[in-house]
Amino acid sequence: MTTRSYKEAIDCLNTLQSNTATLQAARDSGGRLAEFAMHETEEYLSRIGYLPEDLNKLNVLHVTGTKGKGSTCAFADSILRRCMPHWTVGLYTSPHLVAVRERIRINGEPISEKDFAKYFFEVWDRLEANSLRRYETTSPKPMYFRMVTIVAFHAFCSLKVDATVLEVGVGGMYDCTNIVPKPIVTGISALGIDHVAVLGKTLAEIAWQKGGIYKKGVPAYTVNQPPEGFTVLERQAMDRGASSFTVVPLTPSLSDIQLGLAGSHQYQNANLAIHLVRNFLQVQAPASQSNASDDTLPEPFVEGLRTAKWPGRCQTVRDPLHEGTTWFLDGAHTVDSLECCVQWFVSPTVALRIKSNAEKSTTRILIFNCTNGRNGVSFLGTILSKTNSQLLLHAEKDEQNAKELFDHVIFCSNVTYADGGFKGDLTSLVTAESNNLAVQRELSAAWSTLAPEFPPENIHVLPSIEHAVTVVRDLENHGMLVDVLVTGSLHLIGGTIEVAGLSNVAL
Repeated sequence: MTTRSYKEAIDCLNTLQSNTATLQAARDSGGRLAEFAMHETEEYLSRIGYLPEDLNKLNVLHVTGTKGKGSTCAFADSILRRCMPHWTVGLYTSPHLVAVRERIRINGEPISEKDFAKYFFEVWDRLEANSLRRYETTSPKPMYFRMVTIVAFHAFCSLKVDATVLEVGVGGMYDCTNIVPKPIVTGISALGIDHVAVLGKTLAEIAWQKGGIYKKGVPAYTVNQPPEGFTVLERQAMDRGASSFTVVPLTPSLSDIQLGLAGSHQYQNANLAIHLVRNFLQVQAPASQSNASDDTLPEPFVEGLRTAKWPGRCQTVRDPLHEGTTWFLDGAHTVDSLECCVQWFVSPTVALRIKSNAEKSTTRILIFNCTNGRNGVSFLGTILSKTNSQLLLHAEKDEQNAKELFDHVIFCSNVTYADGGFKGDLTSLVTAESNNLAVQRELSAAWSTLAPEFPPENIHVLPSIEHAVTVVRDLENHGMLVDVLVTGSLHLIGGTIEVAGLSNVAL
């Protein structure tokens, strides 16, 4: 049989994307459609030859939350690999930045294009060969995210991984990753209050969804949460029969460690990862923990924290081809995460780092976009107000407000290329349907209102990420040093990495 390529796999995968109408129908259902997710995922697994119980062999460390779940998984994966270097460790996360295969990692590296195509088409072909459906409502093939999740399960089972760090996609209770009957340990990162408005749910409802990953006989962990969220999580742990419910205590000496992920908010995520991995190893490799102490972190833990990588989150990237340009990439897409982003960027070690006289002409550019109907005006207000407070905090008297910090602002769509096309892995049916620049023009008008003294000629509304990168390159050609903050959307971050040629250094 002819071997099919990675590109062919991505082309097939993209046919499974949900369009705007489908997404809206899911929202309008008030969550009722999501309730079928577990039954449908079980059906798809059965059609390709798996029972849910087979997934217990993957030895899962399961994480959800509204903020920091991906970073927690990155820390946990890095620590596990340092503690157990002879193990095969799988990591499943979403979304990807540049290539779909980033979502499925083995020992810290995305699986190869060849392997992704192999496992993808093994699942695809089994679904084609076994079309018998248990439920009339089940589509012949799963939608995009569920398909990639099933491919990940199949890959990890085929490779017989020793441990799997599994990030929930959306929610928890009805997320298709929650099909694993008995993970080794479960954890919930911060519940962001700003998600309440975005999702149209109360914090208690969000906590109930997240707490759905707690399982009978499985330890349940969480970070400190707002009272209404904490109460629900505690109840979920009890009702679901978790073997324990723990609010992770502070780890001594953690604050002295230089984490691999930038930003003060990452210490909470690192702390959760420490406790999850400790528990995981106590169950799966007790001998490795025989000399462990709660008061000191073993060196493999420390090394795992120091070397953890999570691209596109408070990440500094030196442009490999343009010496004078530095990219600051953060996929922040909520008010809370944007505040963390600005706190990181507008600091003495980043945008306000000490410059020599020769570097006085540095130009700072903000590239921004937001998706999924989020409140862009509110986001820009957060960026501006937090920037101002950071400048005052660090006594930057020459730069008292955001209009003096940024020289240019660019609002562009998430379309990858200037010709309107997408890189295959970055193809977005929803973006293609709605690419009329209405959102970008709204953002431009909001910025002008919020920062009326900002030069209008330096506000750019552009149809693609490639157009935005071209503006950056034009400024480089004028001999200026350039700092570029890219934020508001992980899709925007991924497209920027692709178009600006940063993949080799950023990923």
